[in-house]
Amino acid sequence: GGGLLGRTLEPHAPDPRSRPERFAELARRLLDEGAVALFGCWTSSARKAVIPVVEEFKRLLFYAVQYEGNESSKYCVYGGQVPNQQILPALDWLLSAAGGSRKKFFFVGSDYVFPRTANFIARKYLAGKNAKPVGEAYLPIGDRDFAPIVKQILASGADCVLNTVNGDSNLGLFAALADAKIDPAKIPVVSTSIAEDELRSLVPAQVAGHYGVSSYFQSLDTPANRAWVAGFRREFGRDRVTGDPMEPDWCLVHLWKQAVEKAGSFDTEAVRQAFRDGLEFAGPGGVARLDPK
Repeated sequence: GGGLLGRTLEPHAPDPRSRPERFAELARRLLDEGAVALFGCWTSSARKAVIPVVEEFKRLLFYAVQYEGNESSKYCVYGGQVPNQQILPALDWLLSAAGGSRKKFFFVGSDYVFPRTANFIARKYLAGKNAKPVGEAYLPIGDRDFAPIVKQILASGADCVLNTVNGDSNLGLFAALADAKIDPAKIPVVSTSIAEDELRSLVPAQVAGHYGVSSYFQSLDTPANRAWVAGFRREFGRDRVTGDPMEPDWCLVHLWKQAVEKAGSFDTEAVRQAFRDGLEFAGPGGVARLDPK
């Protein structure tokens, strides 16, 4: 759009290869080279590795992915959904008649910060809802051998699975569920960490009938979303799809732009001060507003 404050914006996007320590190394390199803000990270582990770096440099990290809450850094702008916006409404639906009046939940996740904390919150929530977890299991990110865990799910008597598995490990999970002939009508899997772009790598027959829960879906039928999806496809290809967390990241870039313009400066403290006024952006998924507190 012509730059910002008369300056050209130059994006740099090195590949951290999904390794938290690499995220921290590259964040430091970018900031050493004069980056005015960082947009990124994926897992909570990567975010936690980068936050000490941005705190040292006094630059802002804009984080668009769902996260577990229970954290606050003055140099991190959190744009992703948190459990009370994503997981707890999903649990309410599953507990209702519309969701099948589920009572016995099995938690399966990747072994890192978000799944363990999210499941802790879910466990506490279910305790007050006359429902209970009947099992919990984790595998390291990247592992795909879920056959033993699927056996645990069947043995537990679960009538629902809350899935916080991340990345391509989901290929192994859904393959194991299909091999065990688990009927999604009887034991649906509700996934919190599969965006629509990731669905393209999963086998349709293995995921059909299960659920994904998100704050944004590409099918949202509004003029703003249709325009955004059309622009995305012109740029990246007709076969490509948007999804959460692409949408909040788009909103965060525009909110940063508003804050810089309001501050009249790229200076971090001036930008943070501009955010205190509760800036809003009409994003593809609806109005995004940063809490001024």
